Amino acid sequence: MKKPSSPLQLLPIAVVVALALAAGAYGWTHLRATGPGPGFVSGNGRIEATEIDIATKSPGRVLDILVGEGDLVSANQPLAHMQMQSLEAQRDEARARQRQAVTGVASAEAQVAMRESDAAAAQAAVAAREADLDNAQRRLARSTDLSRDGAASQQELDDDRARARSATAAVAAARAQLAAAQSAIAAARSQVGSAHAAVVAGDATVARIQTEIDDGTLVAPRAGRVQYRVAQPGEVLGAGGKVLNLVDLSEVNMGFFVPETVAGRLAVGSEVHLVLDAAPQYVIPAKVSYVAATAQFTPKTVETASERQKLMFKVKAQIDRDLLRRHLQQVKTGLPGVAWLKLDPQAEWPAELAVKVPQ
Repeated sequence: MKKPSSPLQLLPIAVVVALALAAGAYGWTHLRATGPGPGFVSGNGRIEATEIDIATKSPGRVLDILVGEGDLVSANQPLAHMQMQSLEAQRDEARARQRQAVTGVASAEAQVAMRESDAAAAQAAVAAREADLDNAQRRLARSTDLSRDGAASQQELDDDRARARSATAAVAAARAQLAAAQSAIAAARSQVGSAHAAVVAGDATVARIQTEIDDGTLVAPRAGRVQYRVAQPGEVLGAGGKVLNLVDLSEVNMGFFVPETVAGRLAVGSEVHLVLDAAPQYVIPAKVSYVAATAQFTPKTVETASERQKLMFKVKAQIDRDLLRRHLQQVKTGLPGVAWLKLDPQAEWPAELAVKVPQ
């Protein structure tokens, strides 16, 4: 049996282990990479973009969906259609009523012309009856003089008086008919106004229903990429039911957190360089577009240089839009990376953080 090693025999091994640990500690403390220098600070984050839900305005059944997940779409591009048969029937009915209202306007205007003609005839009748009355009154005056002189009989005088009274009544009747004709003109003109109002109401109804039909075609409010198809053709959705989810690729940023000591030195528009884990060979230029006004406790997913740092400020760095447009196919949200900020305006970006973008 082999004898166990004595403490003196184990001493050289312990010395070697101690020296190795000391060398490792020295290398970690003095030889590890210190980053680009004290004028720079970094934060871990992920690529973010504005998400847009394409939803129905009114309840209905999905007729078709024209795009698939991952497709790039342009602004105002049709994405899906809802079934609109019921609204189309309502629109046709409203159009028929609109045409009926237009016909009603013509009929009402014809009634006005007729009533004006009646009023003109009544005015002529008044003039004729007034002429008869004047003639009857003159004859009565002569008969009265002749009867006083004995040249005319009492019967003739009575007949002339009756004719004068009859002419007076005829004038009153003609004037009443004229007043009635003028009232009929006013009533006909009010019907014309009502008919015009019905036409306007019909136009508004048709326009409203047509707008609802147009809303049945779901279009992209802006350019982006389809993330998800939430619904499928044939599904019945309520008002506001989601059909698709888009990502707006024109405004892509990285959201990350910095300590409160750094947030106070940042300004909107400050230069930021982004390095993505998926493509570390590139350094993407960006600018600070948002700095939170209030601090929050450090999220669990954020790694900080000091465990004592509890309060952090969220920062967003907006990637250049021209660069995004040139590389829309490569833009992916959710990618993790590191955002580097230059706090010292006099500092120069080191070579490893100089801008390098895909050609």
